[in-house]
Amino acid sequence: FYKMWLIICMFFRVVHVRSKSKICANVFCGAGRECAVTEKGEPTCLCIEQCKPHKRPVCGSNGKTYLNHCELHRDACLTGSKIQVDYDGHCKAPAREPEKEQWPVVCYQSNRDELRRRIIQWLEAEIIPDGWFSKGSNYSEILDKYFKNFDNGDSRLDSSEFLKFVEQNETAINITTYTDQENNKLLRGLCVDALIELSDENADWKLSFQEFLKCLNPSFNPPEKKCALEDETYADGAETEVDCNRCVCACGNWVCTAMTCDGKNQKGAQTQAEEEMTRYVQELQKHQVSCNLRAGSGSPVTTRPVLHSDTA
Repeated sequence: FYKMWLIICMFFRVVHVRSKSKICANVFCGAGRECAVTEKGEPTCLCIEQCKPHKRPVCGSNGKTYLNHCELHRDACLTGSKIQVDYDGHCKAPAREPEKEQWPVVCYQSNRDELRRRIIQWLEAEIIPDGWFSKGSNYSEILDKYFKNFDNGDSRLDSSEFLKFVEQNETAINITTYTDQENNKLLRGLCVDALIELSDENADWKLSFQEFLKCLNPSFNPPEKKCALEDETYADGAETEVDCNRCVCACGNWVCTAMTCDGKNQKGAQTQAEEEMTRYVQELQKHQVSCNLRAGSGSPVTTRPVLHSDTA
């Protein structure tokens, strides 16, 4: 009985193969597909069930390596995506794009002065001349009003309070030097710091009303500051490098990135890179102090930290 059942199965299989061969004789399914016969005895194209295991690797346009052409086209059929043979052999690792040069975000004197110009223009527009029966408001009174509105009670405006004052006017804050909005926001904060430094006589990074009034006095002409290094002075915008880090002269201060250098630039690990960068910035600041003294300031100028970390 078993032998007879086996013979019957083989007979129907042969008939099925011959039937499929006959029905699919004139059917072309394309790469990755094969002809199959439906229950109704009609031809249809389906994804190839199994490719022959011959080894001839190819790299697909999707960056994936396939055992052979058949496997590539079968995958394209199964996923419904368009995959072409890019080249024969295993896919190569994509070439690493060169890293973009990283420069610190800084507020140049031109940025500082432009922000100051816009603030003064905005404040002057609020001046109300005296009328026949009413008293107007002069420039000093307008500044006093804003100073009291944003002062937290200590009779001093720090950088965060000054920034809130500046952000009251869209024209004043619409300085877009960078394409990245986060960098523009950082730039605005740095320029506020630069404005505070203009008239911060006691170097406490806060402005009394008199210092605030001097900073935004239309007749006050901000001095042009330079950076010093190794007994030389550098104009605003000057650049220098240490290992893989870059420093820029901005508003009289050296501002540097704080990236960890790779083996090509530095043999040590991150700790060594940070120590080296710290020493260099201290050297820059030492020369900066001596430059300010030579310029006739009479006492060293306190500067905020200028070590900017722009990358993780």
